[in-house]
Amino acid sequence: MSRMLILPAALCLFIAAGARAEGPTPLVIYGDDDYPPYSYVDNGQMKGIYTEIVREAVQSMPQYAVQLRPVPWKRGVLMLQTGEAFALYPPYSWRSERPYVRYSVPLLMEQLVVLCNQEVLAKRTLRQWPADYSGLHIGVNAGFLLGDAKQTAAVQAANIVFDTAKGTRTNLLKLMRGRIDCYVSDRLSAQWELQRIRREEPPGTPMQAIQETAQLASQQGHLGFTERRPAAYPYRDDFIEQFNAAIVRMQNNGAIRRIVDRALQP
Repeated sequence: MSRMLILPAALCLFIAAGARAEGPTPLVIYGDDDYPPYSYVDNGQMKGIYTEIVREAVQSMPQYAVQLRPVPWKRGVLMLQTGEAFALYPPYSWRSERPYVRYSVPLLMEQLVVLCNQEVLAKRTLRQWPADYSGLHIGVNAGFLLGDAKQTAAVQAANIVFDTAKGTRTNLLKLMRGRIDCYVSDRLSAQWELQRIRREEPPGTPMQAIQETAQLASQQGHLGFTERRPAAYPYRDDFIEQFNAAIVRMQNNGAIRRIVDRALQP
């Protein structure tokens, strides 16, 4: 005859309460602190298109209590590399250059362009990237990758001088003041920041006009997850599966399109 262990009612209630007390798994997702209108800090709060996409996606995942925190982009990428950060948005999918990152499904498509100031355009014709840009000083955001190994080799062969600075606004101001010749940026991010600069700069401030001179490859932003320190993030596979499913639902029901439209309203 088998024996059945009967627990006191009070102990059963204690165990059930303890299970409920555990609650959702807390975790932190980092976002670029200076990439408007996609991901940025305003009055101490994380904002932007990617921020709203991630925020809405995780709201449908009650098993996880997610906190969004800003981080300088270069620092955030390093945190993925060391495993200090669980996730960061919005890296492009450079798998060979960043083998330590696992990517979500794409969140949004971005169009990379080259912007140059009038001083440069008055001196040379810029038709072909990167051959026609040889010797120019071109700004890029800190931690930004221009492409895969083949694209990087082509840029290096053109003897382009890269000038790194933190954020779109800083690079645009340098471009308009003639401190760099051109700037590689997402088109929407540059347009959004240019509107702010023109509104906020004092009247009569000397600024060069700038012009789009080339379109580079379109890139898709993702939520990137560290492949390092798997024991620290035992929930990673489940989180990625649920997050990807949430993004696909948002794509299908128009939620992502609505987020983009709201962000672009004046």
